[in-house]
Amino acid sequence: MHVREKAEKRVDAKIRFQENLFKFIVSNTILVIVCFVFLGDFWLLKFAMLFGGIALLKDLFDAYPISYNRERIVENELSKRGD
Repeated sequence: MHVREKAEKRVDAKIRFQENLFKFIVSNTILVIVCFVFLGDFWLLKFAMLFGGIALLKDLFDAYPISYNRERIVENELSKRGD
């Protein structure tokens, strides 16, 4: 796989995560209002947050994979500082 294709996949994953995070926040805000006004209990919100959170975590790990490649991390930190 070419470097550009890998970069495009990472960018697509980050965009997908950001979009899903925004949707998660908006939909849960609406559910909080609905639960508070109409139901008086937050049981519906608990299920929505649990399953939506699991899906959001999957997108998070796809967008920002955990990497333990020490040399790459050091090079990344050095490039941020301009050294």
